[in-house]
Amino acid sequence: MENKKGNLSITSENIFPVIKKWLYSDHDIFLRELISNGCDAITKVKKLDVIGDFELPNDYQPKVSVVCDPDKKTLTISDNGIGMTSDEIDKYINQIAFSGATDFLERYKGKADEEQIIGHFGLGFYSAFMVSDTVEIDSLSFQKDAEAIHWTCNGGTDYEMTVGNRDAFGTTITLHVNEDVLEFCNEYRVREIIEKYCSFMPYEIYLENKSAEPKYETIDPDDKKDTDTVIETIHEEAKTEEKTNEDGTKEVVETSLAKDKLKILKRPVPVNDTNPLWTKNPSECTEEEYKEFYRKVFHDYKEPLFWIHLNMDYPFRLKGILYFPKINTQYDSIEGTIKLYNNQVFIADNIKEVIPEFLMLLKGVIDCPDLPLNVSRSALQNDGFVNKISEYITKKVADKLTGLCKTDHENYEKYWDDISPFVKYGCLKDNKFCDKMNDYILFKDINDNYITLPDLLKKEEEKRTERENEKENENLNDSQTSESDTKAEDSDKTDDNSSDNADYEKDTRKPVYYVTDLNQQSQYIMLFKEQDKDAVILDQVIDTSFISQLEQRNPSYKFMRIDAEVTDELFEEASDEDLKQDTDDLTKLFRKALANDNLTVRVQRFKNKDLASMINVSEESRRINDMMKMYGMNGMDMGSMPVDTTLVLNDDHDLVKFLLQHPDSTHIDDFCKQLYDLAMISNQPLSPDAMSEFINRSNRIMMELAK
Repeated sequence: MENKKGNLSITSENIFPVIKKWLYSDHDIFLRELISNGCDAITKVKKLDVIGDFELPNDYQPKVSVVCDPDKKTLTISDNGIGMTSDEIDKYINQIAFSGATDFLERYKGKADEEQIIGHFGLGFYSAFMVSDTVEIDSLSFQKDAEAIHWTCNGGTDYEMTVGNRDAFGTTITLHVNEDVLEFCNEYRVREIIEKYCSFMPYEIYLENKSAEPKYETIDPDDKKDTDTVIETIHEEAKTEEKTNEDGTKEVVETSLAKDKLKILKRPVPVNDTNPLWTKNPSECTEEEYKEFYRKVFHDYKEPLFWIHLNMDYPFRLKGILYFPKINTQYDSIEGTIKLYNNQVFIADNIKEVIPEFLMLLKGVIDCPDLPLNVSRSALQNDGFVNKISEYITKKVADKLTGLCKTDHENYEKYWDDISPFVKYGCLKDNKFCDKMNDYILFKDINDNYITLPDLLKKEEEKRTERENEKENENLNDSQTSESDTKAEDSDKTDDNSSDNADYEKDTRKPVYYVTDLNQQSQYIMLFKEQDKDAVILDQVIDTSFISQLEQRNPSYKFMRIDAEVTDELFEEASDEDLKQDTDDLTKLFRKALANDNLTVRVQRFKNKDLASMINVSEESRRINDMMKMYGMNGMDMGSMPVDTTLVLNDDHDLVKFLLQHPDSTHIDDFCKQLYDLAMISNQPLSPDAMSEFINRSNRIMMELAK
């Protein structure tokens, strides 16, 4: 070959890909690109061997070698792959953005494509100039009688190509690192980059520091390999110790025989794992292997709850492992990591086009060789195919969770508190996921049991039917007159309720009661337990939005906080006429005492005779208020937002009876205020001013009793 000089060919056809190469977000990506190219070259030569166009030596060991030399300020990346001829260098290097991988695939289309080539754009090599003043290529093609080629370029458009001296097929790229980024000649920095991007590349990667002192190890002579460099033979004398016999005499015995050991140069150890766990069949992987892989990749020593092994070949190829970490916190503070790979080459973390947003709460790896990568290899082209990948991942996660609920319900319950923020967030973000999970969402009730929504509704319906049957049987045992009177009362009651609560009567949805604060709402919980009624615990920030989502997708039921209404099961039967008169009288008393003409008062006869008063808060107005607090509403004073409340009084309680019988009592205002505040305390914290007034009033009442 004659020496050749020239200019790198840049045409209007490929100038934009060249510009885009500067879009690499991190300079350290150059090493990923060059190592990836080396792996591609190895894949190519192995393909040729498979299809019979080339025969690899029997002792062929595919590898990529990275050598850093801080003294010479160089970084060298070598492979024993397909190599290049002068024509190929001219075509693939001198003509920028003409991809050799693309040309190779086209030439051998349909032949031995079980292994894939990573790069398809031809820009990866030029990322070397991001950190180098000068770049050299030494390459020898696999082709018979091929000539070694040396290529050099100082970062401009000029290059020089001469006969090289490489004696084995493959390619070596030498970077003369720029003074500003000499960190890329440092062994530890280079190792860090390789571990970040190349930990699982398909061929062994070796790292060497040229300026480091040689390291040694000792081996048994029988373990010597042909590739070992023996420094010396070390003779180890037999080891002895003094032993005391049973008769008291002592003797010296050998504990180990004399032997020879070989001191050799420390064998190189690859810095990557060529067979990561996700490439294996799930049936071949043990529980400990899954946990060890999790610790290794994510440096998280808390064991994951469980995992999903993805393994798909059609309509696209995708492998991976998704781990459910122990979360047990609010969803908005969770940070997950899903690493995306292409043919075991790290692309990026948490690429939103591939990984659904809610799945980013998890940890895991996904390897998809069919990803339509853009020129930077770190970005995806806009492609409908990517959406299909995302949908598949979502489906597999939903299938795993529903499967656990069906077949391993005990463990599913055990995991639920940790995974519930993730599931709820997923339901909010993805309608298809919500549809699949709808009947498998667990709710923890006030009795510490876990139950699905369908089972909860079924349980409540059975209880409702049982109560109706009991009431019907009681009516059958009454006299005809009593029965008629009871029906008349019920009719009157129904008429009153219809007039007062017309909108509520129209709502035929089945209520699902819930608790947001076990301590604050303990009074209501006690009442529910006394009447064998159930409620679920929804005490996470996300629940306000979550229950609205569930109601939209399940129009047959509604969620109501436990303090939103007092159900009929908590009341004794009483004359509507008496209750109406008591309501009128007590409304006047409390409105006057509290100086609130808009106060709503309701009087009922509670089954729990120790309870004097309680507060009901309109579910709709309270939920709107909670949503406004959650989103801040541009700094508005949330405390000033009106919330519909009702004071419910027990006319069978002695204190309430006292108010009815002694409306002109000296302390009537204090009693009214006290009953109101006690009811409020069981519902929500009092304001600072209200709490101070409550304490002073309580002290004043106790002093009156002390007289």
